[in-house]
Amino acid sequence: MSTVALDQPVPDFTAQATSEHTVELAALRGKNVIIYFYPKDSTPGCTTEGQNFRDLIDEFNANDTVIYGVSRDGMRAHENFKAKQSFPFELISDPDEELCKLFDVIKLKKNYGREYMGIDRSTFLIDKEGVLRKEWRTVKVKGHVDEVLEAVKGL
Repeated sequence: MSTVALDQPVPDFTAQATSEHTVELAALRGKNVIIYFYPKDSTPGCTTEGQNFRDLIDEFNANDTVIYGVSRDGMRAHENFKAKQSFPFELISDPDEELCKLFDVIKLKKNYGREYMGIDRSTFLIDKEGVLRKEWRTVKVKGHVDEVLEAVKGL
């Protein structure tokens, strides 16, 4: 499977998410879809980003937009993270990196002198027809969700 490209249809995918939810992109036609990738559940930046999406959920809903968070964490960690933060959206578990590869978010990272392959914090906006309209890569959390909301309103 090739990676997604801006202004092109996103290949259909099926993924497991919290609340025993199966996400099928094809079933979401007619809604805008935000997919945000983050490195790890319950870490400071990832928690803040999720809280920011949570806090603006009514505005995303008013613009026919659903949100999914994605990381490589397992379902138990996702369920705990979602419950603790009262996230009103589902988290997708991608331990085999299938979605990560589709959206090309696995990058070489450095932390305290150690190099490893990890998720580059990234967000993707898919329109109601299933076309990738905007992408944000190497995201800085502060102000990011506001920018995503403005892009949704501009569709």
